Amino acid sequence: MSTITIIGSGITGVTTAYALAVRGHSVTVFDRQRYPAMETSFANGGQLSASNAEVWNNLGTIVKGLRWMLRSDAPLLLNPSPSIHKYTWLAEFIGQIRHYRRNTIETTRLAIAARRHLFDIANQEGIAFDLERRGILHIYSNKSDFDAASRVNELLVEGGLDRRPVTPSEMREIEPALQGQHYGGFFTPSDSTGDIHKFTRGLAAACERKGVRFVFGTEICEVRADSEGVLVRWQEGPLTNELKSQRAVICAGIGSRQIASMLGDRVNIYPVKGYSITVDLADEASQKAAPRVSLLDEATKIVTSRLGENRFRVAGTAEFNGENRDIRADRIRPLVQWVERLFPAISTAQVVPWAGLRPMMPSMMPRVGRGKKPNIFYNTGHGHLGWTLSPLTAEMIADAMDDSTRSERSAA
Repeated sequence: MSTITIIGSGITGVTTAYALAVRGHSVTVFDRQRYPAMETSFANGGQLSASNAEVWNNLGTIVKGLRWMLRSDAPLLLNPSPSIHKYTWLAEFIGQIRHYRRNTIETTRLAIAARRHLFDIANQEGIAFDLERRGILHIYSNKSDFDAASRVNELLVEGGLDRRPVTPSEMREIEPALQGQHYGGFFTPSDSTGDIHKFTRGLAAACERKGVRFVFGTEICEVRADSEGVLVRWQEGPLTNELKSQRAVICAGIGSRQIASMLGDRVNIYPVKGYSITVDLADEASQKAAPRVSLLDEATKIVTSRLGENRFRVAGTAEFNGENRDIRADRIRPLVQWVERLFPAISTAQVVPWAGLRPMMPSMMPRVGRGKKPNIFYNTGHGHLGWTLSPLTAEMIADAMDDSTRSERSAA
């Protein structure tokens, strides 16, 4: 049994803690918030979505981003103000275009494998998180977008996904609440949705039952690793504390980049802001009008999830604006207007806005594995698919750490 420190109690940190605790390790998790899942894992779009596994590294994304730069309500918004980190990240992002096909297929395979782990965990630990296993319907308003989606679909199918084109009439059969004119769609029956915050909090409680220790309200001021182990120092109010362990896993979202630099590693994560609204379905008419099947509208890059009877989550947008958590009215307004346009019977009188920072690597692939130091590991940088991929990448990290332990024992 190893003593292991995990930094971060979002979805990646908590799934990693669980995977290691199940294997019998002694685990301590640190987070600067008072509770788990209070940042990017708080109110995302809710989709457990292998059908959204396409990486963004393609020329189409670049062209759209340039075209949208002057629109404050654009699905993709880049703040052009100078920033060395932003522009070096974008340069690496462009350099990854050559790996677009490979990374999309690999991400699809990872997402498909991850869903089994998530469902197994939820069943074993009795976690209720508003799970809806009704599939995800991608909707397209014109032939051009639909044809582009058909080309992407070939890669998703090659990755093992069951995803098929559907006509407008079939779309209305899949989701009777859907209104408006649409050219066509793609439906993935194996995809699902759920409340990431409820799941992560429920899993954190399961971790505590297995002996995991959570230390909240901490500001990590130093992480150091050598042959003697890993030392973490943190500030808790006026006090400075420290903990020594044999190994550490960095799952700190956008904070992983700074912590990695303390350890001599380069983890080039950029914070890409996303927004969501949670619509309170307070009356029967709104509950009937809100879709049960999760949607992704290609034209606006908006996704939806039905969270129980009384909540409708609508999320979207990608904003490159540094470590900025401001909730901008001009970014929230398009989400509300989208609901009012496509589902006019839903009351938007009670809407809760939210913004979170997705930790994205330039390749759009998560950083999963060992750092330069043999006792430092990373499980971070999942971008827009953290909710989807984390149950699998947690197992991958736990397996890698166990393999490392066996190798060290063999060498001894």
